[in-house]
Amino acid sequence: MLTIGILVSACLFFYFVGYRAYAQRLDRELIRPDASRETPAIKQNDGVDYVPSKPLVLFGHNFASIAGAGPVIGPIIAMHHFGWAITLVWILLGNVFIGAVHDYLTLMMSVRNRGSSIADIAESTIGYRAKAVFAIFLVLAMLLVIAVFGVVAAKTLIAQPEMVFPTFAIIPVSMVLGWCIYKKNFNLQIASFIAVLAIIVNIYIGFKMPLPLPEEGVMGLSPLVFWFVVLMIYAGVASILPVQTLLQPRDYLSTYILFGSMSLAIVALLWVAPGLNTPVWRGAMSDVQGPVWPMLFVLVACGAISGFHSLVASGTTSKQLANEMQGKPIAYGGMLTEGVVAVITVLVVGGGLYWVAPEGGGVDMARLGFRETLQSGGWILAFGNGFGNVVHQMLPILSFTIASMIAVLALNTFVLTTLDTAVRITRFLIQESLGNHVPVFRNKYVVTVAVVFAAYLIGATDGWQKIWPIFGATNQLIAAMALFVVATWLMAVKRPTHYVLYPALFMTATTIGALAWQAYQFFVAPDPNVFLGVVAVVLIGLAVFVGYEAMQALKGRRMIASPVAEVPSSAE
Repeated sequence: MLTIGILVSACLFFYFVGYRAYAQRLDRELIRPDASRETPAIKQNDGVDYVPSKPLVLFGHNFASIAGAGPVIGPIIAMHHFGWAITLVWILLGNVFIGAVHDYLTLMMSVRNRGSSIADIAESTIGYRAKAVFAIFLVLAMLLVIAVFGVVAAKTLIAQPEMVFPTFAIIPVSMVLGWCIYKKNFNLQIASFIAVLAIIVNIYIGFKMPLPLPEEGVMGLSPLVFWFVVLMIYAGVASILPVQTLLQPRDYLSTYILFGSMSLAIVALLWVAPGLNTPVWRGAMSDVQGPVWPMLFVLVACGAISGFHSLVASGTTSKQLANEMQGKPIAYGGMLTEGVVAVITVLVVGGGLYWVAPEGGGVDMARLGFRETLQSGGWILAFGNGFGNVVHQMLPILSFTIASMIAVLALNTFVLTTLDTAVRITRFLIQESLGNHVPVFRNKYVVTVAVVFAAYLIGATDGWQKIWPIFGATNQLIAAMALFVVATWLMAVKRPTHYVLYPALFMTATTIGALAWQAYQFFVAPDPNVFLGVVAVVLIGLAVFVGYEAMQALKGRRMIASPVAEVPSSAE
C-alpha cells in the first residue's frame, strides 16, 4: 500500500499545489498571459522554425524533448546512494517550486522577446560579457549532450536489435502524420489513432524480426560506430527540416509510447501494490557520490530541475507557441508530467527490484537485484527489469522479457527525440551568437554540419567519457544561470523577482558546492584527474562570474544596452 499512497499523493501534490495554485500565482503576478497578443510563431512565421502549432502536438514536442533519459537515470542513481525518501522529496519540491517555474518562465520570456534563445536574452538583461560566456558554455554542453545521447541510443540498438525496426519506422509514420495534419487538415484525433496503431504494428514487427548487426561491423565500421553515424545523420537532417514535417509529429507520437508505458506502470503499481524494497535512507554521505547536499541535487536533474529545459523552451517551443494561454499547460504542465515519470521510476525500480534477497529464496538476484543489475547493466537494465517485474506480476501472460523491453523502447524513443532537438537548438545558439559577425554561420546547413561533425568527434573517440562525470553539475549550472536571466528580465519589465531569484541562488550555491567537492576528489584521488579538476574549477569561476553580473544588473549598478521592454497586456 505504500507505493499506492506515494503515487496518489504525488499526483495530487503536482496538480493542486503545483498547477492549480503555484502556476496560477505565476500567471497572475508575473506573466499575465494575453490571448490577443501575437506570439513569435504568428508574427515571424517562416514555415520552418517559426510555425504556430496545435497545443496538443506542441505539448508532445516539448515533453518528448525535455524528458529523454533524465527522469529515469537520476532517480535510480540517487536511490542507490541516498535512499528513496530524500529522492522523492527533492523531486516533488524541486519540480513544483523550481523546475516547472524555470521551464514556464523561460518559455514566456522567450515568447515576449521574439522567440530568442536564453543566451541572446542574457545580452539585453545582463550584458554582452555574460551573454558571450554563457553562449560558449551552452554550445559546449549541447555538443556533449548530442554525443552522449547518440552513443547511448547506439548501444541500446546493439543490445536489443528488436528495437531497430520500430525506432526507425516511426520516422515515416511521423512524416505522414505531419502531412495529414498541416497540409490536408485531417482530424487530429483520427490521424493520431491511425498513427499510433501503425507504431504498435511496427513494435510487433520489431519483436518478430530483430535486426542485429554482424560482429565484424558494416562498411568497415564497428556496430557501435555504424549506428552512431546513422543517428548523427538522422539528427542533422531532422534538425533542418521544417518542424511540422518531422520533429513535431515525431515527438508528439513519442509521447504516446511513453504515456502508454507509464500508464501500464501506474496500473501495475495500483494492481500489484509492491513494497519498496530499497532503503528509505542510506545516510548523509555516499562513499561514491559524496554528501547528500549538494550531490543529490545534481544527480536528480530532469524530474526536479534541468538547465537543458530552458534551451528547449527558448530554442524550439517558444517559436511554435500559437497562443500565450497555452504556455502554462505546455511548459509548467509538461514539467509536472516529467515529475510524475520520475516518481513512477522510483516506485517501479524500488518495488520491482530487491536490495537483499527475500526470505525463502526463489528470486534471481542477478535479474532482480537492485545493486546487481546496476553493476551488470547500469541504469537501463535496472529500469527495464524493475518495470518488467511489476508489469509481469500484473499480467503473467506478458512475459518478463517483453515487459522489460517495452520500458527500454520507451526510454530509447525519448533519447532520440532529445537528440534531434539538441542539434536544432545548438544550431540556433551558434547562428544567434556568431551569425551577425561571421556571415557563414548564418547558413543553417553549414552550422548543422559543423555541429554534427563536432559531436561525432566527441562521441566516436570516447572523448565524452573524460567530461561526463561533471555533466550533472554542468546541467544544473545552466539552470542557475537561466534563472538569473529570468530574474533580470522580470526586473526590466517591473515584475517581482523573488520567485526565481531565490531558486537561482540555491541552485548556484548547490552547483558551486558540487563542483568544489568533485574538484577536490579529482585532485586528491590516488590516480588524480587533473583535467577534470581544472574543468570543475573553471566552471566554478563561470558560475561566480555570471552570478556576479546578474546581481549587478539586479542592483541597477550596470548599464544594460537596449533593455528589454514588454508591450503591456490588454488585461493590465
